[in-house]
Amino acid sequence: MTGTTPNSPPRPATSSTSMSPSAQQVWKRVRGLLIALAILLVAGIALAAVRSGDQHGRLDPRSADPVGSRAVAELLKDRGVTTRVVTTLAGATEGAGPDTTLVVTSPNLLTFHQQRMLRDATATSGGRTVLLSAGPPSLDILAPDVTAAPATPVAAREPRCSLPAARSAGAVDIGGVRYTTDSPNSHACYPTGGLPTLLRVDATDGGDTVLLGSPDLLYNERLAKQGNASLALQLLGSRPHIVWYLPSLSDPSATGSGSGSGDDSGDSSGDREEQGAGGNESSFLNLIPSGWLWGTLQLALAAVLAAVWRSRRLGPVVAERLPVAIRASEATEGRARLYRKADARDRAASVLRTETRTRLASLLGVPPSEAHTPEALVPAVSALLPDSSRDPRTLLFGPAPTDDAALIRLTDQLDALEREVRTS
Repeated sequence: MTGTTPNSPPRPATSSTSMSPSAQQVWKRVRGLLIALAILLVAGIALAAVRSGDQHGRLDPRSADPVGSRAVAELLKDRGVTTRVVTTLAGATEGAGPDTTLVVTSPNLLTFHQQRMLRDATATSGGRTVLLSAGPPSLDILAPDVTAAPATPVAAREPRCSLPAARSAGAVDIGGVRYTTDSPNSHACYPTGGLPTLLRVDATDGGDTVLLGSPDLLYNERLAKQGNASLALQLLGSRPHIVWYLPSLSDPSATGSGSGSGDDSGDSSGDREEQGAGGNESSFLNLIPSGWLWGTLQLALAAVLAAVWRSRRLGPVVAERLPVAIRASEATEGRARLYRKADARDRAASVLRTETRTRLASLLGVPPSEAHTPEALVPAVSALLPDSSRDPRTLLFGPAPTDDAALIRLTDQLDALEREVRTS
């Protein structure tokens, strides 16, 4: 059966099954993919390192991206207006003053605690506070006299108000949140549906709060269109200094708790999650060019399509007639030699035991479905051969042989057991 003699030197047993691929085979299969991934990763890291000094973020005055705001910051710099970027609430409140314009890019992402601290710092500062796309989550605290209405799409709109900055700029790209207020000291501009998308509310101390329904006119890609640049320079350049506040998840004040309602903690947690998803903090993925991310996605899609294409080429299993007839003894010997070459003693023993159990079950009247169940087959064999010196359970369901000699002994013992059952 095994193509060897009892005197052949035993082969060492292995812990893994003979049909399991070796480490060398696994490496040959996956090394191409691993090398490609390594090249892609190294190239991405190299580009990220090269671009690590650049700033990339929405409404970041240091960013030259289409949705950055570097262009307006450079124009303000030419006019003598300094711009200082802060990412913490402490930096924003310390910079508030009569000669400062405080720009809050994401007021809705601030926690209630942060909103209250910001309102306390700007209420009597005498400076200007510009809130971009402020909605219900922030208006109740940062602009208590103002109410938000449903947003409208961004489009070129005429000022239709008496505010000098708006009248001088003319039509601008604006939209987003609309506002209403009962304050007599207010200027409502660029209305749509009867409600303004730009609102300036004057304070008694000489300061004011400007609410922009959308920040689009501050984007690099839109600054040169319509009167966007004119309105941006007039709104942000009315004071010699600008404090540009980009809320950050790393700000310690984001975890602070105020004395407000008991729901502050839950809302703060949700706000912090949004900050993590849309904040301006740099990360590895932000530094990788977007083209590389899309390229990786396309390569992955191409690999999936190639796998599907190749798998379909295999087609269904088709029975094919052999060109020649092979004697059963030759087929058995050939299969045995293959098992021996692969050290497949476990597989050979499993085949021998399976066929023996199947034949014994038919001889003993055990149902075929229970032929390979020790609880059903072993008692039937033991009842027929009560005085047998062989252990039926070990022979029929025991462990795999450790060497070729043990496999030969198992073969002989199975044959002897089957003969005893047939002759009993």
